[in-house]
Amino acid sequence: MRATPAARPPHMAILAIAVLPVVSHLVIMATRHVQLGLIFSFGGLFKLGFVTISALTHWSIYVSLLAAFGLTLRQGREPLITALVRRMHGLTPERVSYTRKVTIAWTLFFAAQLSLSIALFCFAPLVVWSFFVNILDLPLVVLMFAAEYVVRLRTLRDPPRDSLSAIMGMITGALPGALEPEA
Repeated sequence: MRATPAARPPHMAILAIAVLPVVSHLVIMATRHVQLGLIFSFGGLFKLGFVTISALTHWSIYVSLLAAFGLTLRQGREPLITALVRRMHGLTPERVSYTRKVTIAWTLFFAAQLSLSIALFCFAPLVVWSFFVNILDLPLVVLMFAAEYVVRLRTLRDPPRDSLSAIMGMITGALPGALEPEA
C-alpha cells in the first residue's frame, strides 16, 4: 500500500481561477483595435484564435454543466443536488423537494449564462461579451451560491451547514474511482 501524498495547497488553482479570466479580458481589450475581418494579418489571426478558444471554452463548460444538472431532472432520475445531499446528510421529504428545486435553479442559471454569452457574442461588441465571460462569470456563480444559501437557511427547518472543504471532499468523492483504494 502506498502512502497518500500530502494535499497540495490550493493557492495556484485559486490564482489561476481568479487571474486567467482577467488576463483574457485584458488581451481582448488590448486587441480591440484589431478587426477580426483582417484575418490574414498576424493580429487578426491571433485575436480570432484567442476569442474562439475563449468562447468555446466558456460555452463547453456551461453546456456540460447544463447537461449534467438538467439530465438528472428527467423522469425516473434523481436530481444531482439530491444525490449529493443524500451522500452528505441523508434525505428527508423536505430536503428531497428542496434539492430538486435547487437542481432546477442551477440548471436555469447555466442555461441563462450560456444563452446570454451566445447573445452577447453575436450581437454586442466583443469587449462587452469578454467582460461578461471573463470578469462577471465567477462573481455571478458566487452570487448564485450565496443566494441559494440564504434561501436554504430561510426554507429548511434544519438546514445543512457545510464548510467549503467538506463540500469539495464530497464532490471529489463522487467522482468515479475516487473512493477505490489504490493498488
